[in-house]
Amino acid sequence: MNTAVLMLAAGASTRMGQPKMFLTYKGKTFLQRTAEAATAVSDQCYAVAGSLAGEITLALRPYNVKVINNPLWQNGMGSSIAAGMEGIAQAGITPGAILITVCDQPFIDDNLLQEMINTLQRSGKGIIACTYNDTIGTPVLFTPTYFPLLAQLGGQHGAKKLVQQNPDDVASIPFPLGGFDIDTPEDYERLQQL
Repeated sequence: MNTAVLMLAAGASTRMGQPKMFLTYKGKTFLQRTAEAATAVSDQCYAVAGSLAGEITLALRPYNVKVINNPLWQNGMGSSIAAGMEGIAQAGITPGAILITVCDQPFIDDNLLQEMINTLQRSGKGIIACTYNDTIGTPVLFTPTYFPLLAQLGGQHGAKKLVQQNPDDVASIPFPLGGFDIDTPEDYERLQQL
């Protein structure tokens, strides 16, 4: 299946006080770890960047990842997803699915992403999402049925509302470590102790 990966790396990281995608874990930045996982499962990888587009482009140079700039990045995750969808459309490709991932979940790896793609093929569902901490969320994979809705997202709300609005079309994958996202210096400190 022709799956594109959309990495969201445009956030302001206000609670962290520094750009989360450049924090390191086991010798690699979160951005590098996400890029390695993405490029291992797809040759169509995109990263949505905001104010740090130049730095992100430079950091991703060793990877087969195209950077899409979101001039409205301060509006939130929904605007970054919409910008990513527009960038993919402008690239002239129509993937069979789009896998959306963030850059502050340090335990995302290629095995998880491949399991999501495999589950999509087996389940016949239009959405594959991960479950952790009694919630459902990223990474999340969508079939083309949902592309127009993803392209219309805006503001702080990401794709989670599409998942919640279509429960009968969702297959989920347990990702216990997915709940370990890094939002504060305290989160990062706990991560370093693992």
